[in-house]
Amino acid sequence: MSKIRVQSTDFDISAEFSALTAGRADIGGLGCFVGTVRDSAKGRKITAMTLEHYPAMTEAAMARIAQAAEQRWELLGCTLIHRVGRLLPGDNIVLVLAASPHRQAALDATGFLIDWLKTKAPFWKKETFLDGAEEWVAANEADEAASSRWA
Repeated sequence: MSKIRVQSTDFDISAEFSALTAGRADIGGLGCFVGTVRDSAKGRKITAMTLEHYPAMTEAAMARIAQAAEQRWELLGCTLIHRVGRLLPGDNIVLVLAASPHRQAALDATGFLIDWLKTKAPFWKKETFLDGAEEWVAANEADEAASSRWA
């Protein structure tokens, strides 16, 4: 029911959308979120972001997140794709798709999935700035607050 991938290569949003919906007449709504690399943070210009993970741990966490969404909403399928490696500003990082017979369930599940991916999936992000400095990205209160609304 859910498709989960962690990969270094970019994803094709249209192809993933088609794969989830092909031959399905029972889907009434599809929620979609695409996250991209910003070009600045904390008032500083970003030249790259590097994402690291432990494959088995990360994929297991993503599977648990998808399963939690499937238990909360009537989903007909979902797709979670997260990239790792060195990414540049404007590059895609994450794709979340949630299909349901009903619009609101698809939208709510999409919000839940991205909020939980952001706070519960074990990815480590390092930003590289224009001046050459690098910093690991710390969890922030806004992401935690967004995630807590689903508790």
